[in-house]
Amino acid sequence: MARVVCFGELLLRFTAPGSERLLQSHALDVCVGGAEANVAVSLANFGHAVSFASIVAANPLGSAALGELRRHNVETRAVQRSPKRMGLYFLEPGAVRRPSGITYDRAGSAFAEAAPDAMDWSTILPGANLFHVSGVTPAIGPRAAEAAIRAVKAANAAGVPVSFDGNYRALLWEAWNGDGPAILREILASATYAFINERDIALILRSRFESREAAFEAAFAAFPRLTAIAATTRQQSSVDDQAIAGELVTRDARWISPVHELPGVIDRIGGGDAFAAGALHGLMMGRDQQYTIDFAVAAGALKHSIPGDFNRVSVPEVEAAMAGGSLDVRR
Repeated sequence: MARVVCFGELLLRFTAPGSERLLQSHALDVCVGGAEANVAVSLANFGHAVSFASIVAANPLGSAALGELRRHNVETRAVQRSPKRMGLYFLEPGAVRRPSGITYDRAGSAFAEAAPDAMDWSTILPGANLFHVSGVTPAIGPRAAEAAIRAVKAANAAGVPVSFDGNYRALLWEAWNGDGPAILREILASATYAFINERDIALILRSRFESREAAFEAAFAAFPRLTAIAATTRQQSSVDDQAIAGELVTRDARWISPVHELPGVIDRIGGGDAFAAGALHGLMMGRDQQYTIDFAVAAGALKHSIPGDFNRVSVPEVEAAMAGGSLDVRR
């Protein structure tokens, strides 16, 4: 199994219960999450040795969040503690024709305020087979953006492949007037694997494309380090009834997964991270490309059945979903 380093902000998520509007009642459900943490937990559940690098509040909230990572066998020695606050986000779940909504409360957090050179990558990266970061991290603020750029360049210098998930978050970029396309382009230039679609590519390259295929071709031309791109396609008849499929593209071939119907979605937050982790698992294990994209989409589909950010499933469970296994009670 591989050793993976994930870098990003560890968050607390507060969710309105059921299908309520935010603060409709005086209750919120709490869980731990964050894009890179979600990938870390998935890969640890798949059996990989995963280290999480971050800066977390030196208070009971930060300790509880780190404890949740450790409970999923994610190693946290590269996490630093800070007197600053935890980053938070609030989720108002959608229903029927009302989409879900997210409110961020991350300004001034321990991660956002950390120095760009806070992480000593010379001691964190040795022995790693992969480094993963998402576009959420540089969107947090100028210090985090510089930290993300330094991280991927350190991984390149150390010969560690970089995985990058586009995850464009307009609200975060707008909060500090950050030039998201320029910063994400610099990070993507260091990536070996990218989880991006035609909208991400059009944004980053400041271009328009007639098709996803044309966008992927442009990305491979613009970023010589890239060896593979993976993306999902989502159909929605309502917030609760959706379907997803995916594709994996290299410079000379393309593989498409079956469609997974998702009636009665429980929680789609973290679904993209689950997809990315599934693809990375197949790539790092040397599985063939068709297995890799089928595994990735099945992992993402299963996440829609699990409340919270983390995808709490194992390799056998994902492979059963790939095979269209029985939905009867397993006894």
